[in-house]
Amino acid sequence: MSVGVASARPRIGLDIGGTKLEAISLDPAGAVTGSLRLPTEPGEAAVLRSSELAVRTLAERAGVPLDGFASVGIGIPGRIDRRSGIVHDAVNLGVRSLALGPDLSARIGLPVTLDNDVTAAAVGAVSLLGLRGTAAYLNLGTGLAAGIVVDGVPWRGGTGIAGEIGHLPFDSAGLPCACGQRGCLETAASGSALKRTWPAGGEHPGRVLLAAIAAGDPDARHAFDRLVSGAAHCVQLLALSIDPSAIVIGGGLRLLGAPLLDGIRAELAARAATSPFLAGAALAERVRLLDGDSPAAAVGAALSADR
Repeated sequence: MSVGVASARPRIGLDIGGTKLEAISLDPAGAVTGSLRLPTEPGEAAVLRSSELAVRTLAERAGVPLDGFASVGIGIPGRIDRRSGIVHDAVNLGVRSLALGPDLSARIGLPVTLDNDVTAAAVGAVSLLGLRGTAAYLNLGTGLAAGIVVDGVPWRGGTGIAGEIGHLPFDSAGLPCACGQRGCLETAASGSALKRTWPAGGEHPGRVLLAAIAAGDPDARHAFDRLVSGAAHCVQLLALSIDPSAIVIGGGLRLLGAPLLDGIRAELAARAATSPFLAGAALAERVRLLDGDSPAAAVGAALSADR
């Protein structure tokens, strides 16, 4: 596994999520040379401490002094100010405001860049899959968002909210969304939506959904069908708005694997069967699934300093 890297020195990427921190090191040729995972500890001090621990541990394992690395990139949820290196309102991490970039840089003596976690994952997925031109990354996680990459460069938009398609309403009579609107795409195509639609699945319904369907649970089947329909809406939206050559499905729900991918493609094909316009757009053929063990977000974070 390798990606194009501009630096002549190795670099480190961190993907900080609600439950785990994944860290990777890339050599100058772009090969992943080391990786580790740590449990996420909530709060500003804990996030900073675990980030430093991950960087120092990777460097030690690689046998490279810290100043032998070019940079550290971090993908993290929340509202990111890339210029100042501050992350705001990373609610699932217990972070209200943290100058993670400058604070970590002061501790390790390396440049540190921050990016939104979905944007980082989009950059990493495009690089790892060798995609060209315009590509989109659809993150089906606890929430719903998309990352857009054009010729290897993430499209962040004027204020950094490009790709926040989870808060586009598609059903005015639908369920209330955490953003204050009703019927947003996130209320159909996300882990939180799955939990709401199928409460019998517990805290992590995606992990038991397919087994429940196989056992004949009609509520589980309904929840899955709603997820597939919502994801197909997202694919159609991305295809008709930015016309990407590929739409990569990522996020925790990608671990549903082939049934999810096949379901989305079947839904898109059914829509195309009644619409010559959609048939000509070849939506189903554009959809791909990110490998379950892919370190895309950490790789994209490592590359973000150049993008």
